[in-house]
Amino acid sequence: MHTLQPKHSRLKQEEIQKIISKYNISLSQLPKISKKDVCLPEDCQSGEVIRIERKNKEGEIQEYLRVVV
Repeated sequence: MHTLQPKHSRLKQEEIQKIISKYNISLSQLPKISKKDVCLPEDCQSGEVIRIERKNKEGEIQEYLRVVV
């Protein structure tokens, strides 16, 4: 992983269910990320949810969610 690359991590099924319930959404409503993306953890499968952690200008970590397609 490159130092400038944001951290990508796989969510567990329990975490996914909490997010879906909290925001009252389905997986199809989440933004997509390609299975071929080089930033993804190895062996990612379609339908898994990835958390991307990026730092904003103030240095605070912001989380983004993507579903693998």
